[in-house]
Amino acid sequence: MKLRPLHDRVVIRRSEEETKTAGGIVLPGSAAEKPNQGEIVAVGTGRVLDNGDVRAIAVSVGDKVVFGPYSGSNAIKVDGEELLVMSESEILAVVEA
Repeated sequence: MKLRPLHDRVVIRRSEEETKTAGGIVLPGSAAEKPNQGEIVAVGTGRVLDNGDVRAIAVSVGDKVVFGPYSGSNAIKVDGEELLVMSESEILAVVEA
């Protein structure tokens, strides 16, 4: 199944959870925090402004992004994979290599 987000929304695949701390301690599944980074897998067409113009989205498919801990509360499962759907405004930054 493919998703096509509407307007200024994006679909994000969350990065894998960390299973070890920086000090090397192994974390059980219940203690591991969900990461606030991910990769964009689909983008909408852009925000429709009051005058009818469409403002293009500043991120694109494949970008690695950082979002807030409570962003993307719209988690959905597609083909057994959990994806987040959020507004472009909930993205805090793009990770550049």
